[in-house]
Amino acid sequence: QVQLVESGGGLVQPGGSLRLSCAASGFPLDYYAIGWFRQAPGKEREGVSCIGSSDGTTSDGSTFYADSVKGRFTISRDNAKNTMYLQMNSLKPEDTAVYYCAARLYSCSGYADPSGMDYWGKGTLVTVSS
Repeated sequence: QVQLVESGGGLVQPGGSLRLSCAASGFPLDYYAIGWFRQAPGKEREGVSCIGSSDGTTSDGSTFYADSVKGRFTISRDNAKNTMYLQMNSLKPEDTAVYYCAARLYSCSGYADPSGMDYWGKGTLVTVSS
């Protein structure tokens, strides 16, 4: 059974940091690109970041970031632990949203379109407020 389970969300002050985790099971993680998405109240789900597959053949493992988070967020993966991470620094109130991890085969090409992802977690809430 395919599962993606996010954790690490919470309340943080502006300028603070959080690290989100996404634990994966039930599919061959090496062959999948992993994306992080977020959805704020009243807004559409948007792509935040993506990291390509790590099998060494189907992609080069490149990382991608939305302009709004570039330089502040870092995506990474630890396939030995079947876990992906999103390190979020210098958080702003506009980063407040439910954050989701998702998986798709191979590359991050076109990842920003949520309809292209195969598997989804249920999300974790991040609130940035003083």
